[in-house]
Amino acid sequence: MLINRENLADMFRGFNIVFQDAWAQAQSQYAMVSTEMPSSTSEEHYGWLGTMPRFREWVGDRVLQSLKASDFTIKNKSFEMSIELDRDDIEDDKVGLYKPMLQQMGSEAKTHPDELVFAAMLAGFSTLCYDGQYFFDTDHPVELADGTTGTWSNYGGGGGTPWFLLDVRRPIKPIIFQKRRDYTPTAMTDTNDEGVFMRKKYRYGVDARVNVGYGLPHLAYASKQTLDATAYAAARASMGSLKGDKGKPLAISGNLLVVPPSLEKVALEIVKADRNANGSTNVLAGTSTVMVSPWLA
Repeated sequence: MLINRENLADMFRGFNIVFQDAWAQAQSQYAMVSTEMPSSTSEEHYGWLGTMPRFREWVGDRVLQSLKASDFTIKNKSFEMSIELDRDDIEDDKVGLYKPMLQQMGSEAKTHPDELVFAAMLAGFSTLCYDGQYFFDTDHPVELADGTTGTWSNYGGGGGTPWFLLDVRRPIKPIIFQKRRDYTPTAMTDTNDEGVFMRKKYRYGVDARVNVGYGLPHLAYASKQTLDATAYAAARASMGSLKGDKGKPLAISGNLLVVPPSLEKVALEIVKADRNANGSTNVLAGTSTVMVSPWLA
């Protein structure tokens, strides 16, 4: 191929098509368990996370529900993935050699949010959320009906493989995926570029500014107990019994059971099988959907 500005521009446009096709075909899970929040600066503050407004009877003037003080902040991070293309390969019409690499870049860009979101889920046992407790903890603070402070739990304890029960039907999900700049391919195509002059290399890459953090811990329950019908039922009961400030029920019900591949079989048996191993009716069938995430492996 004759190397000039026009031919290089056409080549990189073709690269972008390969990238976008691979991105479109890749399977991603993060949107099911996270809320995507736009960002317009280097970091975003989520002071409103401390408030879950509820209806009350309108007697007299309206009662304004103020946002609680919360300094929970998610700082954006930059991520990139880049490759070099040899000038000789382009000149000898061997750019097809790079197609699998470009396809992989598209797939990686589509699933990179999954990597971040599920890593945050696993880190929730030792990372603080907006209320100053670990995201999965046994002593989250709450204001009781009599005005005193009590606690609630979204952690079942144990020391085995972690699994998670989530309520993902709310506008706010358990995890926040924050996006400052979307995943965008870029290329250096100038034949006078230093990399071309010194090493006869052209460059193609993808970059983004994103990060993840924690939404509402009320909507997520984690356990390291052995996953079985008893532990699963206990998780559902715990989530369903949660009350917010002033003792008002939150009406939360776990509907997504998230497990690593090693727990797929038992998870499906709990919520999909019509009968238990002893032949009795499985009363838990259909109570949630199973998500098997390779990022939890």
